Amino acid sequence: MAAANIVEVTTYPATYTAARPFHTALLAELDSAGSALRHITPNWFASVMGTGIVATAAATLPLQLPGLHGFATAVWVLAGAVLVVLTGAFAAHWVRHRERAKAYAAHHVMGQFYGAPAMALLTVGAGGLLLGPALIGQSAALALDVVLWTAGTVLGLIVALWLPFAMITREDHSDVEAVPAWMMPVVSPMVSASTGALLLSHLGPGQVGMALLVACYGMFGLSLLAGLITTTMVYSRLMHGGFSQVQAVPTVWIVLGVVGQSITAANLLAAHAGSVLTDTATVSALHAFGIVYGLVMGGFGAFVFCLATALTVHAARRGLSFSLTWWSFTFPVGTCVTGASALGAATGAAVISWLAVGLYALLLGAWVTVATNTVRGVRTGRLLRV
Repeated sequence: MAAANIVEVTTYPATYTAARPFHTALLAELDSAGSALRHITPNWFASVMGTGIVATAAATLPLQLPGLHGFATAVWVLAGAVLVVLTGAFAAHWVRHRERAKAYAAHHVMGQFYGAPAMALLTVGAGGLLLGPALIGQSAALALDVVLWTAGTVLGLIVALWLPFAMITREDHSDVEAVPAWMMPVVSPMVSASTGALLLSHLGPGQVGMALLVACYGMFGLSLLAGLITTTMVYSRLMHGGFSQVQAVPTVWIVLGVVGQSITAANLLAAHAGSVLTDTATVSALHAFGIVYGLVMGGFGAFVFCLATALTVHAARRGLSFSLTWWSFTFPVGTCVTGASALGAATGAAVISWLAVGLYALLLGAWVTVATNTVRGVRTGRLLRV
């Protein structure tokens, strides 16, 4: 394929080529602009997700150490600031480099990361409800979460429907293969379900609270079943073909996101359902479902975690270098922390609660490593150019 007819995508999840009918003169003009906004693609919002989950996971840990709440609040503020900056940069990217943005959106891998902006909104919103009251007041924190949760949920549902439709109706399927990045739009409704549970206690009994509870369980089912289907396709493809590029290996951790987030959602919804339901039998049934589901899915999560770890070590021995793919080490692990915290609280099992603490330590180490390398990559400009 001629160089003038491809757009090279090297940010996340790896190096991919997206065919687009660019005119040679137009592509040359875009490249000569030298703008850092040229490659502000949706996968950049994974940095907000990974940073925000460090804050929200800390707020839900069963073990609260001195200074932890202050640290979590500072990280939440950082995530919010990065969200604002990236939103402006992403909008400018679409305005100044529309053709390139369209090419990224149409790509069968990069397009999947349009689920990331929705989850970034939801993560920062949840952090506002958990950590914001002491900083901006209860009313402002609640209003912030309602706005961000609504925007993130609507965007996430649109993307979850639009991406499969676009994939099915595209004219050329010759270069399409199931990759872990396909999980990105699938996880988004599950994040809405788990973060929506936090709003239930602010509604109380009534039809509004009941509607939100029903919607959250509906999104739980949507994400769970679509996630299992997608995981099956990805697992089958990897078993038959493996990873063609070592830089794409970290994306296998994305599969863990729907596992941890679904355990979080199942148990948080049960924990807060009593705020809107007066039938104690129903609340007890939801509580039992959350525990059983969490324990069963936790076993699958352990399998995915161990397999992802082994694949990562294998890739590291074969030259895995830093790229934005490494943000895959943060948010999925963070969902396992929140899932273990919620399940530990529901069961009263100390071993599960201590598992959450151990996973958080791992999350913190991964976040510091990835964030440091990202800042370095932005300062040198390496992550802002293809």
